Amino acid sequence: MNETELYKELGVLTKDKNRWKDNIPYVSSLLAHESVEIQAKALWLLGEMGLEYPDSIQDAVPSIASFCDSEDALLRERSVNALGRIGRGNYGLIEPYWSDLFRFASDDEPKVRLSFIWASENIATNTPDIYENHMSVFESLLHDVDDKVRMESPEIFRVLGKRRPEFVIPYIEQLQNMAETDSNRVVRIHSLGAIKATTSK
Repeated sequence: MNETELYKELGVLTKDKNRWKDNIPYVSSLLAHESVEIQAKALWLLGEMGLEYPDSIQDAVPSIASFCDSEDALLRERSVNALGRIGRGNYGLIEPYWSDLFRFASDDEPKVRLSFIWASENIATNTPDIYENHMSVFESLLHDVDDKVRMESPEIFRVLGKRRPEFVIPYIEQLQNMAETDSNRVVRIHSLGAIKATTSK
C-alpha cells in the first residue's frame, strides 16, 4: 500500500485498542519506513501501546530511543514523547535512556522541549523520586522563549508537587509570582495549579 493508505491504516489501528498488543511488532517494523510521516505516526502509536502494554513493548524500546538522535525535529519530538509514555507504564524499560532525555530541555526546537516536559510528567506520575536533583532544569523552562513551553512548564511542578511536595516548595515563591503577574493567562492558571497541588497536603 502507498504512504497515504498506510497512514490511514495506522489511524484506524490507533482507534482500535483491542488490536494494539498483537500489532506492536508490525508497528515497530514501520520505524524502518522511508517516510518521516509514517515513522512519526509509528513512534506516537508505539508510545500509546507501550503505556497500555509495557511488557509487550520491550523489544521495540531501543529502536524508539534511536530516533532521539534524529536530525528531524518531528522524529525527536515523537521519540521523546514515546519514551515518556512507555516510562509511565514501566520506568525500568526506559531507565537506560532517562538521563539522556534531559538534553532535550535545551533542544533548538520548541516542540521537542515541550515533548520533554510531557515525557517528564508521564514518567514522574509513577516514578517521581528520580527528579529530586533535576528541578533546576524545569525551573529554567519556566522562562523559555516559547509561550507554549512556558504554558506547559508549571505542569511538571504540579505533577511532582502532588507526589513529592518537598521537591517543589523551593519554587513556590517563583510560581506565586508567575500566578499573579505573568502576561500569559494559561501560565498563570498552571502556576496556581502547581501551588495548590504542592500545598494541599
